[in-house]
Amino acid sequence: MISILPKIKLFIAHVRKYKYHWVTAFFVVWVLFFDQNNLCRSISDIVESHRLEKEKKFYLEKIDRYSIMLNELKTSDENLVKFAREQYYMKAEDEDVFVIEEE
Repeated sequence: MISILPKIKLFIAHVRKYKYHWVTAFFVVWVLFFDQNNLCRSISDIVESHRLEKEKKFYLEKIDRYSIMLNELKTSDENLVKFAREQYYMKAEDEDVFVIEEE
């Protein structure tokens, strides 16, 4: 029967000899996988940040487009009437409105 005691002593000697390597490896593994700010969470935060930046750009462009439209509606009565007729199907009293939807 092979005794385990010499193998344990050899392992302990190895750990003592390379204790800084073992501590460094343990620290790296801990930071990458078990810490609150681990690698997986950092990557997901970066992806979420890029998604939110794209969304921000989209909404800023939309705000610019609608602010231009609002300015046109405020400055011109013709544009206001056109917008009301097209978007809300408003009409004068002596008119009929027919809505044709394309399939």
